[in-house]
Amino acid sequence: MIPFKNITIDDKRIVQSFTIKQWRRNCELSFANLFSWSFMYGTQYAIVNDFLLMRFFYKNELVYMMPIGEGNLRHALIAIIDDAKSLQKPFRIEGACKNMCSELEEAMPKTFKYSVNRKYSDYIYLRENLVTLKGKKLQSKRNFINRFLKNNDNYEYKILTPDLVGECIELEKSWYNENVTAEEQEALSDERTALTLAINNMKALDLLGGVLFVNGKIRAFTYGNPINYETFDVCIEKADRNIEGAYAMINNLFVKHIPERYIYINREEDLDIPGLRKAKLSYQPEMILEKHRVQLADNN
Repeated sequence: MIPFKNITIDDKRIVQSFTIKQWRRNCELSFANLFSWSFMYGTQYAIVNDFLLMRFFYKNELVYMMPIGEGNLRHALIAIIDDAKSLQKPFRIEGACKNMCSELEEAMPKTFKYSVNRKYSDYIYLRENLVTLKGKKLQSKRNFINRFLKNNDNYEYKILTPDLVGECIELEKSWYNENVTAEEQEALSDERTALTLAINNMKALDLLGGVLFVNGKIRAFTYGNPINYETFDVCIEKADRNIEGAYAMINNLFVKHIPERYIYINREEDLDIPGLRKAKLSYQPEMILEKHRVQLADNN
């Protein structure tokens, strides 16, 4: 049996010692995401033979992430395959991007089958493009910012600090009440729980966030966490929809405050929500990172 343990905020250092130095850009590898969504996914991890192994339990299903580490990947894969067998559960990896699938085939040829669900693909942007918003394709974003500036003389951007958390939570409650639908109620309630866990532990998680004030009141906020040394994950972005351009403004101001060493900005999935997909595509992603479900092939 693999000695898995439930992930806690105290595990940040050891988990990030593996995740930060690897090349993968998946939003799931942000420690803020791993911790703040653990209430839902039952997130567990173990260190075995210099590999970080992670598994999740969601709606009675068992899911693993691609092992992270250096050494014999085949041994790490066999370990989690055997772990699934010991629990009498089907083996499944989620979030394997194209290069990871190549690694799987090299380690264990013809062992796995792969499938992609578009709604879980990550949108990844060049930081510089989100800062400058240059070019015709981003003209609409510049227009939104200009309209915001025209209509809101008294605005201020601040770094998110613990003393601002309470008012951010109040804005999220207002946003939820104005935007929730019956179809999205469960998902948005889960997001609220994850958001609250994250920003109430922002110092321990080393969250970087930003807040947009209009007339002395918080009208937008956002926060994120590194995925690796060159990729930053924007976990949450909320704004008052009654203020035109508030989303474009908080997006642009926050990215300007993200350290320049982060070349790529991951703005996560669209979950097949039409409006969200349209918004994410409108920012002209550098890449749409497909993530595969990996299962044992039928002959294994």
